Amino acid sequence: MQSRTPASRPGRPRSATADAAILAATREALVELGWSKLTLQDVAMRAGVAKTTLYRRWAGKNELVVDAVAELFDELRLPDAGSLAADIEGVVLQFAALLDRPECRSGLMAVVAESTRDEPLRERIRASVVERQKRLVVEGRSRAQARGELPPESDPEETARTIDLTFDMVAGAVVHRTLVSGKPADGPWIRSFIRVLLLGLSAPA
Repeated sequence: MQSRTPASRPGRPRSATADAAILAATREALVELGWSKLTLQDVAMRAGVAKTTLYRRWAGKNELVVDAVAELFDELRLPDAGSLAADIEGVVLQFAALLDRPECRSGLMAVVAESTRDEPLRERIRASVVERQKRLVVEGRSRAQARGELPPESDPEETARTIDLTFDMVAGAVVHRTLVSGKPADGPWIRSFIRVLLLGLSAPA
């Protein structure tokens, strides 16, 4: 089924209150039931809305779960801890804690698995989670450049490639550490990761 962005029918304004209730109910159901047992009917009952209200906004369960999880990622903030390394450590700790939440863990793993055979769903994950959270890399680089920790870049294409690569390295490492390996992204691991990220494999421990 073709994924689509949530949209209201003509003449019927969308309710932000209903949207918030639906997304919160989806996360609640993910905690209690997991992705496999979650149904739109159950979410509608928890949110106190008609099932048709969900179908007017989301094409199906996968799209709904993506948006519910994406809202959690929007809570991430890049702290101003005084240095690039400390800023990265602060946001990685938040990211790891977020991935430890059952609604995020079960929802994210399920929709990523489903997206391997659903390209529109993969694009929705990319737009709703990945592209939106690259804001953290942009903010961190800008702050580090203002401090003199990173050189300015004049080539927009090279900047975009660097932002993409930085995001992939950080997000990929944390997701693999916590969700694939099942190990904690704790202080010692994060500091070692940041050392390699910023200085390279040849840097002394």
